[in-house]
Amino acid sequence: MRTVTLGTTGPAVGKLGLGAMGMSGGAYGPVDRAEAIATVHAALDAGVTLIDTGDFYGMGHNELLLAEALRGRPRDSYQLSVKFGGLRGPDMSWGGADTRPAAVKNFLAYSLTRLGVDHIDIYRPARLDPAVPIEDTVGAVKEMIEAGYVRHLGLSEVDASTIRRAHAVHPVADLQIEYSLISRAIEDEVLPALRSLGIGLTAYGVLSRGLISGHWTAARESRPGDFRGMSPRFNGDNLTHNLTLVEALRSVAAAKNATVAQVAIAWVAAQGDDIIPLVGARTRERLGEALPALDLTLTDDDLAEIEKAVPFGSARGDRYPTAMMHTLGAGN
Repeated sequence: MRTVTLGTTGPAVGKLGLGAMGMSGGAYGPVDRAEAIATVHAALDAGVTLIDTGDFYGMGHNELLLAEALRGRPRDSYQLSVKFGGLRGPDMSWGGADTRPAAVKNFLAYSLTRLGVDHIDIYRPARLDPAVPIEDTVGAVKEMIEAGYVRHLGLSEVDASTIRRAHAVHPVADLQIEYSLISRAIEDEVLPALRSLGIGLTAYGVLSRGLISGHWTAARESRPGDFRGMSPRFNGDNLTHNLTLVEALRSVAAAKNATVAQVAIAWVAAQGDDIIPLVGARTRERLGEALPALDLTLTDDDLAEIEKAVPFGSARGDRYPTAMMHTLGAGN
């Protein structure tokens, strides 16, 4: 797998990353633990080096699962990207964010222990904490970098102004934010700000939680606890409309002898070497489908056909439940 540098100050990583959230907590339904671990192994063997998690994914379960999956692997053969600060209730409800300096150090101590490592490669607040200036949060992460517990600072789901403020305190390696064919709001202000500062982008939701994977159907029902059951894009007339976009994309994919998922991932990867798509594969089968996307060359004509099939802003419904949209760094 081709290796690129994450921003101007970040680590060298494989062009495709693995997002591990779906392997814990039932966010997208039941998971086979053994298969999840086997998927991590397969990703590493294929050259994937960047693995993304959060300390609140499955309330620590995800970090423990990764610790098991990474056991015996050389520490310099992979990079761990960890989000912190997300608050959850015992019913898995969202309680906002806590990014006070003391909380930063506390969360970090727990993550290092659960993961069984002596440092985190990229450490980032999961969401902006309205009660804490971003400068204070970044200052605490900077202290942990100077102490050797963290290698690089990252951000997640913040706007261009916040990115600039954070970067003024300590260089930001990358921003993690949703970016896909149907989630392109970052192109207006966020992406230009990143590029002006030399900050990389790790794009999650490149398949929009399976919506534009080519595998979702109108008849498919979300199981209890599945995030997609609450997502406006997966419900009612919104879903019907959004699946027509997928079918249009399927025609483009067929002409390239590729799957819908491969074209969707390749489109994100083609937006620049400073962008690393994260795929949330939970099985070796889905990982195996995603990997060839990096070998798919999209010509200018291909990109024009994709744009025609899925025009900017054509998706219907917010990408998160409406009540959570205010916590995000860009809109749809």
